[in-house]
Amino acid sequence: MSFGYQVLGFGSGGVSASYIVASGGNSCGTDGDYKWHKFTGDGTFTVSCVGNPAGSDEVSYLVVAGGAGGGWDRGGGGGAGGYREGKTPQCTYTASPIVCTSGCNAGLSVSCSPGSYPIVVGGGGAAGDSGSGRGGVGDDSVFSTITSAGGGTGGGANPGTANAPGGDGGSGGGAAARGCDPSNAGGSGNTPPVSPAQGFDGGLTAAPPQPSTPGGGGGGATAAGVPAVNATGRPFNGAILQVGGAGAATSISPPSTTYGGGGGGAASGDSPETAGPGGAGGAGGGGAGGASPGGHVGTAGSVNTGGGGGAGGNIGQADGGAGGSGIVIIRYKFQ
Repeated sequence: MSFGYQVLGFGSGGVSASYIVASGGNSCGTDGDYKWHKFTGDGTFTVSCVGNPAGSDEVSYLVVAGGAGGGWDRGGGGGAGGYREGKTPQCTYTASPIVCTSGCNAGLSVSCSPGSYPIVVGGGGAAGDSGSGRGGVGDDSVFSTITSAGGGTGGGANPGTANAPGGDGGSGGGAAARGCDPSNAGGSGNTPPVSPAQGFDGGLTAAPPQPSTPGGGGGGATAAGVPAVNATGRPFNGAILQVGGAGAATSISPPSTTYGGGGGGAASGDSPETAGPGGAGGAGGGGAGGASPGGHVGTAGSVNTGGGGGAGGNIGQADGGAGGSGIVIIRYKFQ
């Protein structure tokens, strides 16, 4: 059973070591006896020698989808793009805590000969605005049989209650504030389900007493978005209470980098109890939510991290931030 994407070769009876030879990517480099290819946009991974088990015949991979946009007007943070990492025993590096190393790729391995393999890198979702309310969903990223799902949209407080819940995706989007309805839920992460999970849920909005509450943080690769919280008689501290979920760090291509952070939820500002800063974005490219009052725009998720966009603040009905694009990285032993 392979624990990564297989490039199988039979060598010469297993006596002499033969190694994978491949090309492609927007950048590539070496790390000791290992080579990596980084795709920051669509491309092709071209294999000219499949190697053998005595040398190398499998690759490790990281596939991160595009993050979702944050919602408009005290909206929810965008969910991070799905994060999927597989590590073959032929590779050595420090992987994320959610890496797949055994069993979980059963039925997903692909036997292949020398040839070209398309890579799709998902774009980030559009920012939520007065026309859409919600942010746009992130696009999927694909390497062979491995697909990571785009992030779930951050909810938008206006227009209409149907925009308020967070959307489902690789990680779920945070819910937006909408009147006194405390039931606005964050979107579900790990949708569709894979194992290990590719992401976590978005945060829900706070319950009354305030007429307009802050939005929840978007989910990240290793943690759910934090729900918004209100309390009468004290300033709202969004930087603590509605942060986006944290991403995951890997050194599949050095140095160690964190991907898949959720976007921060936005502050409201209709009352002193809800005004304040927006929630911080989750580690791994998540954008910060907008502050209120003043209608501060949400911060975009970082490019090629799969980070969710931060939500737009209120008063002023500000736009959310766009989601960050995804990335695909492939690593293998080349000598």
